[in-house]
Amino acid sequence: MHGTSTLTAFIGFNFGQRVVIHRKFVPYEVLRTIEKEKVTSVSLVGDAMLRPLIDALNGPLRGTDCSSLFSVSSSGAIMSDSVRAEFQSLVPTVMLLNNFGSSESGFNGTATADSGPERGFRVQVNARTAVVDPATYEPVVPGEVGRIAQRGHVPLGYYNDPAKTADTFFRKGEERWVLLGDMATVDAEGIVTVLGRGSQCINTGGEKVYPEEVEQALKSHPDVYDALVAGVPDERWGSRVAAVLELREGADALDLDVVQAHCRTRLAGYKIPRALVITERIQRSPSGKADYRWAKAVAAKAAGTGAGG
Repeated sequence: MHGTSTLTAFIGFNFGQRVVIHRKFVPYEVLRTIEKEKVTSVSLVGDAMLRPLIDALNGPLRGTDCSSLFSVSSSGAIMSDSVRAEFQSLVPTVMLLNNFGSSESGFNGTATADSGPERGFRVQVNARTAVVDPATYEPVVPGEVGRIAQRGHVPLGYYNDPAKTADTFFRKGEERWVLLGDMATVDAEGIVTVLGRGSQCINTGGEKVYPEEVEQALKSHPDVYDALVAGVPDERWGSRVAAVLELREGADALDLDVVQAHCRTRLAGYKIPRALVITERIQRSPSGKADYRWAKAVAAKAAGTGAGG
């Protein structure tokens, strides 16, 4: 998120725009600033920041004038379809953009209009981005899983970390490339479907499950406020998919059967959670990014297993 904030600010400076910076994310202060300064564009991190804005607009700050807003963009975490729809109902003229990029590559692309739990996080990438085989650095064929890479103006490497630099940056011909940690596929039209971070992938019986896709499906349930997904050890399948949920205030309790029935309308069978933990609050970093280590530990403790796997 630090990269997103810096890039967004400097884009504004480059165009001679006023840039308003808050020391920390306080929903009421952000909304008052939008109204007072006639803010046109807001950059945030996924549902963890958008939901509190919705709660404030539905509550104590109902009637706040956000008509100046042209766009709200997210990077570092996805704004789920259901949460975007809620915000759009409150600010009908705003454009909500899920952007994709990294500190190493900058901006790579924006999610297509048909992105969602059913089709995945689909991105129209720029001409400098490709999906490659990490072993050969050759482009993958349509439908094959690879890693996202970008050529052009990329960093020289990581300071005092030659091993990580060698793993992340490579040269192909006359151009330098950066290899991102995100797994993806590409279709015949060049649309990239981002599956998620390879390090968070859950291997259940040989099938690969990426948490972000399952989380989108979970957060489309009207009683779910926030969700994280992690793998917990399973004797038969190696790992099984576990969901850690934070429910909306006043929502009825959810059980695993209800959650599974909801997910079956949106996900393949092997991606459906096999374990469920309800928690008072989902733990995220101060910038709103998912804390998967915490989610895995919570799910493993509830299942009576170790946190490994």
